[in-house]
Amino acid sequence: MNNQSVAPPLLEDLRLFCVVARKNSFAESAKEMGSSPAYISKRIALLEAALGVRLFHRTTRSVVMTEEGSNVHEWARRILDDVDQMLETVSSAKQVPRGLLKISTSFALGRKYVSPLLSEFARLHPALRIQLELFDRQVDMINEGFDLDIRVGPVHEPHLFAKRIIASQRVLCASPDYLARHGAPQTLSDLTQHQCLVIRERNQSFGIWRMMGPNGAETVKVAGGLASNHGEIIHQWAIDGHGVILRSIWDVAASLKDGSLVRVLPAYFQEADLCAVYPLQLKNSAKIRECVRFLQKNLNVHAVQTVHAAPAR
Repeated sequence: MNNQSVAPPLLEDLRLFCVVARKNSFAESAKEMGSSPAYISKRIALLEAALGVRLFHRTTRSVVMTEEGSNVHEWARRILDDVDQMLETVSSAKQVPRGLLKISTSFALGRKYVSPLLSEFARLHPALRIQLELFDRQVDMINEGFDLDIRVGPVHEPHLFAKRIIASQRVLCASPDYLARHGAPQTLSDLTQHQCLVIRERNQSFGIWRMMGPNGAETVKVAGGLASNHGEIIHQWAIDGHGVILRSIWDVAASLKDGSLVRVLPAYFQEADLCAVYPLQLKNSAKIRECVRFLQKNLNVHAVQTVHAAPAR
């Protein structure tokens, strides 16, 4: 391609290019951007002309970045991050949350707690556009384009920053019916003889329960006849009497209160603080700062505090 007499690339075209690179589809990118595939294709063609390189290999079903496209993608992300930081620092965006805030969290936490709060937060900040997506897996925040992840448990990625929203724990529970039929475990190792309802948590190894107890950290390998990748399904199966679950206290608080579940091995717990996680380059972002403050202030505290339910006997 010849780039003589061609205007330099526009920032918005670089943003659009990064969306296409993430989605690998003009059609899916158009849905996210609220435009048409034809417009996306036109802007990418103009960007390619401005840069003098081909950014994508196009097929009827998808688009795949070329080697030159991958190089441009790395530079585009750096440029856009720098521009966003500049705007946050020197413009009114430093004080007023505005633009798109893309948030991810788990299904149960998102449905029960985060989404109602974001509804209220959106009313307070009309210049902000909020997009909430729910997963029962841990997202790749950078490559999937999320600004904020509300997650349970520790953060290990070096390029991410975490702020605790509230302290919480995972606890062991079962229904009175299950315990009447099978007895209550007396030691952590007893769980190997019980039906345990296992979920592939966002930050958990499947079937490995690492607990804190009277003797410090202990680990037990559990199994059972039922397993799922969805926390609400596991929760209901426990209420139905199918076995023991390890769930966050905010998730089972209502069931413990109404007696449909009871604590077992109450001396054991798993630390599972609720954290707001975001890329390091967004640490000065007004939209991140205000959203995290709002969640810290308004998250339903009584639902995530340790429930002092009577242990099973």
